[in-house]
Amino acid sequence: MKIKKGDLVKVIAGSSKGVQGVVLQVLVDSNRAIVEGANKVKKHTKPSAANPNGGIIEKEAAINISNIALIDPKTGTPTRVGRKVNADGKIVRIAKKSGEEIK
Repeated sequence: MKIKKGDLVKVIAGSSKGVQGVVLQVLVDSNRAIVEGANKVKKHTKPSAANPNGGIIEKEAAINISNIALIDPKTGTPTRVGRKVNADGKIVRIAKKSGEEIK
């Protein structure tokens, strides 16, 4: 999986196209990710101990990994992700556009 939790990504397809946000969660088994501020849905909730009034809450829903692109840390544009062995012998992710290492 090329996208990880905490990455800054841009939505490139779907109803939230153009939205930038941080990945909150990656669902590997279903090939989806939850991005902060993207793909908002309204959920009707019953009253509970955590939410005594219940009502309608707005939250982020999962979006397919193919519909998001990682933001290049150097240029700030969407880029593909590659892998490379660094000087220490560890495999690190790199941005294809700039060659910059992704933290």
